[in-house]
Amino acid sequence: MRQEKIKIAIWGFGAMGSGMATMILHKQGTDLCGVCDNYDGYVGKSIFSLLNLNNPYDHDVIIQKDIMSMLETAKPEIVLLATDSFTKSAFPKIKLIIEHGCHVISTAEEMAYPKANQPELAEAIDQIAKQNKVTVLGTGVNPGMMMDLLAIVLSGVMTDLTKFDISRINSLSPFGKTVMEEQGVGLSQAEFMNKLENKTIAGHVGFKESAMMIADAIGLDMESFHQTMAPIITEVDRSSKYGFAAKDDVCGVNMKAQAKLENNIDINLHHPQQIEPQLGGVKTGDYIRISGSPEVNMAITPEIEGGLGTIAICVNMIPHVINARPGLKTMIDLPVPRAIIGDMRKLIETE
Repeated sequence: MRQEKIKIAIWGFGAMGSGMATMILHKQGTDLCGVCDNYDGYVGKSIFSLLNLNNPYDHDVIIQKDIMSMLETAKPEIVLLATDSFTKSAFPKIKLIIEHGCHVISTAEEMAYPKANQPELAEAIDQIAKQNKVTVLGTGVNPGMMMDLLAIVLSGVMTDLTKFDISRINSLSPFGKTVMEEQGVGLSQAEFMNKLENKTIAGHVGFKESAMMIADAIGLDMESFHQTMAPIITEVDRSSKYGFAAKDDVCGVNMKAQAKLENNIDINLHHPQQIEPQLGGVKTGDYIRISGSPEVNMAITPEIEGGLGTIAICVNMIPHVINARPGLKTMIDLPVPRAIIGDMRKLIETE
């Protein structure tokens, strides 16, 4: 086991970034050496006072606004980037980090399989990472696990298959303001439909990434892809930590996608998500049905909590990213994710 601790920095101290910080502070063999965020209410403050946690280190961690200063003073081995949903907006940040010689784990949904929507940027990230001898991974609970990697793993016990039916019915309540805006939480029905028509609302980001990850994993090309989005209207006022929807307004989105692969294989994805779903009588869950031989049926109820799931998978993939060959990687390129309960340094490969 190597002696030096894994030096980790976080860029973005919202719901996901602060959650990752809390998890890292309770892990053996890690050193959270730097945090960057541009929110003036955080800048210049100690993360330990903001998180109301004891400091286990012999140094403080003060949130900095200047990423260049943070990278140069903290000198992290790996940076967890929790600021964006889209590859295009995350790209300049990823490029900056890897040019400082740091590995990257990004929570940007499109980064889970960036060649699906941004093949040129995916190739650029891969080349820059290889030039700087570091590894880049995009992951999260979804995409990254529940609607793609898990289905891929389950297909490993099948001799043949004809169709994937994958559903994730989940709560948006743990997520931060960026996600609330992307899902249209709090908009009137008219505002939502106007944004939908003008293509200024994201909804769930990641269906195409999940479908292409599955297609590539089973060795087939994706011939067509189509997705739809509709508002979920609440019949009562709903309030979460970062979102609010009044009665008759939008509390989330109902997303569906269909992909057709070679060999006439279908992928059907269904993902309704909303804040406080129990107030609408909705039970959450994750469901995977793969038609073929033998047929696979999986149900997890309630859902794997999205916020904690994303936090955990990003932190738990740290050793695998450090161990990987340089370049852009996806979840089908690296060892299976697992909870790391012991000293994280035990999983780091040494020569």
